[in-house]
Amino acid sequence: MSGSRNPNVVVFFTDQQRWDCSSLHGNPLGLMPQFERMASEGAHVARSFTCQPLCGPARACLQTGLYASSHGSFRNNIPLAPHWMTLAHYFRQAGYETGYIGKWHLADDRSHGPVRPEQRGGYEYWLASNLLEFTSDAYDCVLHDHDGRPIKLPGYRVDAMTDAAIRFIDRHQSQPFFLFISYLEPHHQNQRDDYPAPDGCKVPWVNRWIPGDLAALRGTSERDLAGYFGMVKRLDDALGRLRDAIKSLSLEENTVVLFTSDHGCHFKTRNGEYKRSCHESSIRVPTALAGPGFHGAGEIPGLVSLIDLPPTLLDAAGLPVPTVMQGRSIVPLARGEKCGEFKDVFVQISESEVGRAIRTRRWKYGICAPQANSWTDATGAFWEEEHFYDLYEDPHELTNLVGNPAYQKVAYGLRKRLIQRMQDAGEEVPEIRLCSGRAEVSANGLLAGPGG
Repeated sequence: MSGSRNPNVVVFFTDQQRWDCSSLHGNPLGLMPQFERMASEGAHVARSFTCQPLCGPARACLQTGLYASSHGSFRNNIPLAPHWMTLAHYFRQAGYETGYIGKWHLADDRSHGPVRPEQRGGYEYWLASNLLEFTSDAYDCVLHDHDGRPIKLPGYRVDAMTDAAIRFIDRHQSQPFFLFISYLEPHHQNQRDDYPAPDGCKVPWVNRWIPGDLAALRGTSERDLAGYFGMVKRLDDALGRLRDAIKSLSLEENTVVLFTSDHGCHFKTRNGEYKRSCHESSIRVPTALAGPGFHGAGEIPGLVSLIDLPPTLLDAAGLPVPTVMQGRSIVPLARGEKCGEFKDVFVQISESEVGRAIRTRRWKYGICAPQANSWTDATGAFWEEEHFYDLYEDPHELTNLVGNPAYQKVAYGLRKRLIQRMQDAGEEVPEIRLCSGRAEVSANGLLAGPGG
């Protein structure tokens, strides 16, 4: 296939996948050879982070290119308002066929399965469930078609969805297409709170390597990690199958493929569930791109947010990036251009708390709104310092430096940067109370501190 037309775009989207499942980040188990091959041939986004460590909000951010505080779906079960333009709308306007397969999580809670047409984000082909974790199981993959009818797909859920994606690509190879495949794996199966790997695929990972944060804090990792790794391995196999299909149809040179995830998994070490925190285990995800514009790009410098991926996909397809989008395309980085804007990422947190955080190469600094209701409030009236980590010296975030007088100057600089990022996202200037209880708040929201 020649590259004369706009390239196809495929998003391979996993759920709740930690970045350190790959050997590129120290995992010795060989779980992701297909991802690693894709990253070596294309662009590896080595420092990739979600902007909201929660299923629904993260998906809304990736569809719209807006922060959760802007699009309004700041927690689960708040449907994405139909007036927002999504990636599907932008690609359709450019003449693309659009398709969505898998978990949606952006409709109202009237149904776990069928999604009304006006809540499908503009996608034409539809084979999905609003809450796939409640309409399917590992070997009982049920999705819903364009007419809302339940469709049971044969095979393990990852394989069944991959088969459906390959069928879509085969049917649409003569025209440019945008396909979004949203897997549930390696998310837990909710009703049992377990991680159902394919039969026989859990045993090889029992009592093997464990990430450093989990080795220290444990949580449910001793029970769940082997199944989780088995699910990750099958996802990687599916990525290889999908790319093989693209190659066999002579579409490889004209198809951009993005692999990423909505958030990570801390295995109940940071709160009572699996995400919804500012820690690396919650916010850092594996990300790579292959295809035109990314061949041989290598490791992408800088810190990249999920909010940067929508403009990246449009830019890679040769389409204009809407000015309303709040992220920045990384296509210039893939071309080797120097861009000084990727020095930190901004994270919004909901449901477990109303929180905000900034992550630089070395530091993590987070605040929370203690009087805000984490279910009803998108933001807070005032904030308190909550998390502060030196990621060079403490990569597993075991020592919280909040209130440590030796780091006041660093903390002050991070507060200033966080306040600017909140304002850039359209939020009010925050008032932040120091951990010590001092509340000398200046007119611009900064607390008195060294140098200020």
